[in-house]
Amino acid sequence: MAPRTTRPVGTPTRGTTNPNRLRRMDRWIAAVHGPALRSSPEPPVAVDLGYGAAPWTAVELLARLRTAEPRTLLYGIEIEPARVEAAKPYEAVHEGLSFVHGGFEVPVPGRVALIRAANVLRQYDEDQVAAVWARLCERLAPGGLLVEGTCDEIGRRHVWVALDATGPRTVTFATRLGSLDRPSDLAERLPKALIHRNVPGEPVHAFLRDFDRAWAAAAPYASLGARQRWIRSVRDLAADWPLTDGPRRWRQGEVTVRWEALAPRA
Repeated sequence: MAPRTTRPVGTPTRGTTNPNRLRRMDRWIAAVHGPALRSSPEPPVAVDLGYGAAPWTAVELLARLRTAEPRTLLYGIEIEPARVEAAKPYEAVHEGLSFVHGGFEVPVPGRVALIRAANVLRQYDEDQVAAVWARLCERLAPGGLLVEGTCDEIGRRHVWVALDATGPRTVTFATRLGSLDRPSDLAERLPKALIHRNVPGEPVHAFLRDFDRAWAAAAPYASLGARQRWIRSVRDLAADWPLTDGPRRWRQGEVTVRWEALAPRA
């Protein structure tokens, strides 16, 4: 068992959750991290950190990860004991699913293949994020992934950072295209490390500015649908920004950028 302090590390979230809220993040994880899960000699262990007042997101994450690797085991971790007790009955219904009381110390056996922390760091100060990231990444197994980000209440707009043991690697923007007026609408869902940096002079501000310009230039494609307009916009964006994905993910209303291109200035 991982080392424990006398009390869980962190503070309770509001606990707001809705079924299917994190579907975009889950599907991206299953697609991008699936090969690493399958390569694990032992059943890979995933963590839903801060799942909230109801266990829906943990149940859904396990189901989606098992489309990539059927051996996956999942721990839902909550800092509020009452939330853990309320979730316990779901363990009997879903094999391989467990709920434990804890926080950023991630009190589960051994190292883990995946930690997902959605809408958890929003309440923290920006200068606390790096330390939390480092602490969580210490709990990753070789090849493991930390995914940390923020979404709206029904999962239409979502932005997350993916990290490995070396630190942040990419930033992904994902949206329901039919709800999008312009790409910079996603700015309100930037994770804590970036949301206060959406100001002139910062890379993330320049990225969203360029994305809006590409979106406007792709307006003729709107007659073919929002998906085609998005794909055209992202193709144009790729000329100046280091994107890591391609049309297969763009069609899902996603685009992923290397972290170093968007990282806050010192």
